Amino acid sequence: MRFLIDTHTFLWFVNDSSQLSDTARFILESEVDLWISSASLWEIAIKVSVKKLTLPQPFDLFITNQLELNEIETLYPSILHLNSLSELTFHHRDPFDRLIIAQAIVENVPIISTDSWFDTYAIQRIW
Repeated sequence: MRFLIDTHTFLWFVNDSSQLSDTARFILESEVDLWISSASLWEIAIKVSVKKLTLPQPFDLFITNQLELNEIETLYPSILHLNSLSELTFHHRDPFDRLIIAQAIVENVPIISTDSWFDTYAIQRIW
């Protein structure tokens, strides 16, 4: 089974945070296919650049190491994802989340996230 992980889910998982739910942790530690949107990586890069997030290594090393270590694949936007994005209603205005939602719709995968805004769209959110 495949899952798309939200930005905070990724950060909490790789930092072994207690904020991660038991259900999310169980899935993330299982033998499943994990994807992270390039939108999440972009969001992390922005947070690092504006000093809202500090990583234990330079961004490129941290992301590369964590993706490899945790066997997480990057999901890049396709034309189908962007078309889905263009058709989304504006329940939620966060551009990163909107792309993640569009990708989940097109790929028909659940999102592991604590963000209840995702529930206003035709996707499955797991937390």
